[in-house]
Amino acid sequence: MKNVIVLLILCLIGWKAYTHFEQRQQQGVRVAVPDKAWSPSTSGRPTTEANNASFRCDGRTHCSQMTSCAEATFFLKSCPGVKMDGNGDGVPCEKQWCR
Repeated sequence: MKNVIVLLILCLIGWKAYTHFEQRQQQGVRVAVPDKAWSPSTSGRPTTEANNASFRCDGRTHCSQMTSCAEATFFLKSCPGVKMDGNGDGVPCEKQWCR
């Protein structure tokens, strides 16, 4: 019985961690990118709303220092010396943020 309780607690912790991760991923998708923004009213199609004011070059260069795909995209396009596009396809942080 003790093992079942421990297993249930571990499953609960894993589920909470997963839902937290999913929420962070969804927040990253909804944040505006430098020249375009995601809008639910456009069914996922980009709009031309600009939101450059929320990001600025501050010396960060790696994906682990970013908090969203929009932020990583801004840094890749606007800041010197970033190391976020390993395969050179113009999409930063493909494993962490921009899937």
